[in-house]
Formats: sequence, structure tokens, C-alpha cells
Amino acid sequence: MLGQTPEGSLEQLVPERDFANLLGSRAQDLLRLTNTLSSLQIGGWTKRLFFLLYSEADELESFLDDYGARSNQSYAAVTELVASVRGFSMAGLSLEHLTRRLDNYQVLESLSEVEADMARGDLSAARDWVQEVLLALLGEIRLEAERHGVHHPKEGHAEGESGFPLVRFRLPMDVGLEDIDEEEQRIAEVASKYLQACTMLEEGAGGVMEEPGERDSFLRELFTEEMARVYEATVHNLQSTYDTYICNTRLESADGRLPRLRGHVSGTLHLLQAATQLAHFLERHESEVRDDGARGQLARLAPRAQVSNLIVNVLLRWSGRFMAEGRVLAEALLPAYTNLQVLDVELEEGLVLHARPISLLVSIINHYATPVEFEVAGETCNAGSILEMMITAGSKAEVRQFRFRGDERPLQDIALLFNHGLGEGGVDTLPPELGYLARA
Repeated sequence: MLGQTPEGSLEQLVPERDFANLLGSRAQDLLRLTNTLSSLQIGGWTKRLFFLLYSEADELESFLDDYGARSNQSYAAVTELVASVRGFSMAGLSLEHLTRRLDNYQVLESLSEVEADMARGDLSAARDWVQEVLLALLGEIRLEAERHGVHHPKEGHAEGESGFPLVRFRLPMDVGLEDIDEEEQRIAEVASKYLQACTMLEEGAGGVMEEPGERDSFLRELFTEEMARVYEATVHNLQSTYDTYICNTRLESADGRLPRLRGHVSGTLHLLQAATQLAHFLERHESEVRDDGARGQLARLAPRAQVSNLIVNVLLRWSGRFMAEGRVLAEALLPAYTNLQVLDVELEEGLVLHARPISLLVSIINHYATPVEFEVAGETCNAGSILEMMITAGSKAEVRQFRFRGDERPLQDIALLFNHGLGEGGVDTLPPELGYLARA
């Protein structure tokens, strides 16, 4: 129509030469931090410096992605370098935090003196190697910036030049010492989930692997980035449950095994956090996201064989060992905070223990998160596994008497379920005590 102008594109292309000016302005903080971190006087980086580098790299990566730099031939390399700095910074932060808190976590107390020294040496060397890689990546970013005509400042990063003193004291723990509802149940839950996490890490562990090819196969098949994130999330949830329901309670103050168990969880978590970041880095090597130039740069600065060695032979090895050494604590805590009982039940006439009631039984056990054993005609299985329950009950379909062994709390609800027809009339017909089954 007359008087109207055609709408323009919402996104305008920016000339590469003009973008260099934008990049130069936005990258100044990271370049100043590069000066500070490259200083010979700074030595080993603190947690604060690792986190500061992560923050600067994260913001610069977001800026580059906003302008589509990752898909531009001229700027793809600098984008991948910055992204790698972000990931390695997080790995370094986790390792630096762990190496400084090993004694507080008490994770080495159950190891021999030789093994404890080996663990300290491995973790310190891993942290130092990550710092060396980061310095190399930052040096390459500086060269890329110069190639694009970006001005490199001479001064250092203001925040990076000053640090806070090491903490040599702590305030008294006088908050949250009141009792928490069902505190003992939460301890049993954490101990049970700890044992499950131990099994998960044992199944995923590959042992020491000297050959790079063997490590590559293991990482591609058994410890992908997706699996690494599952491991990390599992242990992180375990720590969160502890901190929410057990930390600073009267029972924790009275039972020294509890903070020690938490130390094993935390030490493992920091190692898995670093492993996840490095697994992500390796998988990006093999994807089509990176162009050949960026792949070549990163392969030179952080050789795949060295990264895989760190993941498999240091991070996964010691994370599995830390969890395994805490197993004795979890096994001792579980019976101490549960009232183990035996429940014998019988099916009413007309009822069958098929998939639907079995799923309700499993939901009860998962609700309390403590192990329960199911026995039928002398055969036993884990009542928290729907597959094991289906197989065991199905193999003895003619039997109508069953036995459950476990903590009295899930057993009470199992008895309620049997007394109300296994919920075959619908979960809305179950008593209020089992109302959580309707939400499952």
C-alpha cells in the first residue's frame, strides 16, 4: 500500500571488520585477566581466580554466540577457545576446591599413607595441568585477538590482583540445631542412596587404562558426557539431601560418622564435576560443531590423550575410590537409623500380584528410600526394583504368601496396601497415609 515501507529484517549482518571493534571492547576484561594470570608472581591460582576466569569467559562466549561468531569462519576459532577456557576453568575450580579441603572432608583417613600421598599428588598434578592448559588457551586467545586487530591492554585485571586472606577460623554452629521431622529417616535415606551411588560408580569404573585407544573406547561407550552428567547429578542430589535434612542437626552433632560420610560425597562430587567438563570438551572434538582449524588448535593446546588420562586415571579412579571408602560408613549408618522388621502378608481371594500393585509397592519403597527385601517361596529380590519384583513374583505365580524385610516405616505402608486390596479399586480408595501414591 502507498505510504508504507517494507519491513526490514530483524537481524542485520555486521561486517567482520566492524565486529572486531565490538569484540575488542567486550574482550578487554578477559585480556586484562590474561595479563594477571600470566604473571610469574601469581603462582598457583586460587578458587577465586578460577571462578573469575570462568565468569569472564562465560560472558564473552555468550556475547560471541549472540552475534553468531561460532558459525563464522573468521571468528569460530576464538569462540571455541573461549568456550574451552570456560570449561577448563570450571574443572580447575573443582580441583582447587577439593585439594584445599581434602583434610576437612576426611576422605583420605581410611587410605594407607602411601595411597593418601598418591591421591594428594594425583589431584595436585591434575589441578596444575589444568592451569597450564588454561594459560596456553589464553595465550592463543591473545594471538587470535591480535590477528583481528584487537587492542591488547597492558594493565592487569583489577579484581584479579587482590585476593582475600585464607580463612583460619569459623563461626560457631548454633543455627538449625533443632530437630527436623523424621530426621532418622533422612539419615537412612542418605545412607541407602549412598550405597546405590557406590554401585553405580563401581559399574561405570574402568580401572587404570594406560593405552589412549582403550581410554577413548571407554569414554565413547561407557562414560559419555550424558553419562557423566547423570553421575554428577546423582551425587549432587545426595549432597543436597544431606545438607537440607541432616546438616547442623542434633544427630549430626552427636554422630561423627555423618559429617565423614558427607565428606566422601563432596570429594566425589568435585571430581565428577571436573570429569563432566572435560568429557564435554572431548566430545566437542568429535562433533561437527568445531571447524578443522579450531580442532587443530585445541588438539595442540590440550592433547586428547592427556585429557582422557586425566578423566579416566585420575578423576574417575579417585571418585570411585572415595565413594568406596565411605561404603563402610553408609553400611553402618543404615541399620543404626532404621528399625528392621519382618512383615508377612497374604493375598486376598481374587487378587493377583501383577504389574499395577507391584508398581505401587515399588513406589512405597522409593518414597522412603530405604532398602526392602521381598521373599516368595524362599526366593528373594530387591523390592525397590519393579523388574526384579515382576520376575520373582511371576516365577511363583501360584504362591499367595509373601514376606518383606526392611525398615518399619515402608513395611507399615505395605501392610496398609495389602489390607486395602492392593489399590485395585483405585488409588483414591486408599487411606490418607498412602495419599502420596496418587501423586507418584
